[in-house]
Amino acid sequence: MSPFLRRPRFAVLLGVAGLSAAPVALAEPAPPYAALLAQAQAAAPRLSEAEAGVAQSEGLARQAAARPNPVLGLEVENVGGSGPFQGFDLAETTASVEQTFELGGKRSARIAAGRAGIAAARASAARAHADFAAQLAVAYAEAEAAAAKVALAEEQLAAAETDLSAARHLVDAGREAELRVLQAAAERAAALAERDEATAVRQAAFARLSALAGAAVVYDAVGESLLGRPPPILDDVSAADTPAVLAARAERAAATARVRAEARRAAPDVAVSAGVRRLAGEDATALVAGVSVPLPLFDRNRGGTDAARAELAAAEARLRQAELDAAADLRAARAQAAGAAARVEAATAGEGAAREAYRLARLGYDAGRLPLLELSSARRALAAARIRMLDARLAQVRAAAETARLAGRTPFGG
Repeated sequence: MSPFLRRPRFAVLLGVAGLSAAPVALAEPAPPYAALLAQAQAAAPRLSEAEAGVAQSEGLARQAAARPNPVLGLEVENVGGSGPFQGFDLAETTASVEQTFELGGKRSARIAAGRAGIAAARASAARAHADFAAQLAVAYAEAEAAAAKVALAEEQLAAAETDLSAARHLVDAGREAELRVLQAAAERAAALAERDEATAVRQAAFARLSALAGAAVVYDAVGESLLGRPPPILDDVSAADTPAVLAARAERAAATARVRAEARRAAPDVAVSAGVRRLAGEDATALVAGVSVPLPLFDRNRGGTDAARAELAAAEARLRQAELDAAADLRAARAQAAGAAARVEAATAGEGAAREAYRLARLGYDAGRLPLLELSSARRALAAARIRMLDARLAQVRAAAETARLAGRTPFGG
């Protein structure tokens, strides 16, 4: 862990920053990232939507395997007429059952399309889970950074108020001009505005985190630090194995299966019937049987087949684009990760230099060798360096989350 995050002072800032914004009765600390991600599996609307898509495809696949229902029939003839057919003496009553048999591999092709649809839905859900895990990690780190910035802003406001009081004493003692009081008052007003702005950003960050996780309350603090964790190394990721490519490949396979299913629908079905006929006039019973086959003169499902082929062409185009995007995104993510690491290194050096400069300015001011203005300037420089450090580590978390998302893995081992 970086020295910046090991310092007790910074740890206190991260721990207490969440106490100043939301009402205690309506908020609670967020659990650690891994625990929050586990909770969100059942509560987050985005994941629920993905799981509903899988359940939908499973239902459609079960329905695709269903056979046609048998048809029961009852017919009564030679009744309600004239002459000898006025009553039921010459009635002919037929009870039958008819069953349609699908030919041409229609049902098997439909079942295969349903199974391919399930695979595509599961691949899409896996992609949604990877996207969500990355988004949650970024939202978690953004909330953590926002809380730390509020603590820094509170520290700057307290120091500005101290400077204003000291400036008034110096002016009263004749050691500073009245202008110094005006400058200190302006610095305090600016620090107050920065504190209020940081508080608003913090509230928004925790609201986004709570909404993304599907939490019933608004979190007001984080349970662990992601900004201080080293980014995972994912150099073994291939563009062909990214969730986006796997999902596009599964969608193409499903589209191919639907083309076969639509083409099989052109084959006619055979309906076979059998029954018993009661002849009242002869007081006799006879068996009846029949076969019916539709003539494919008008509907051969050519439009449905053409539509399925067009869908397949679109799926193939999406797959090609997904492969190109995955390769480009992986290169960009690795470059982003390298840049973020360099930024953290530079921010660490800058923060260390600013901290040393403030220490020397403090010593000089306490010894009476430096004016209050120099001390205030050094303190503001240190605060700015700490903000840059937070932003650099947040950029590193974003890069790590993006790399993990492309790899289909959970960032930071969540």
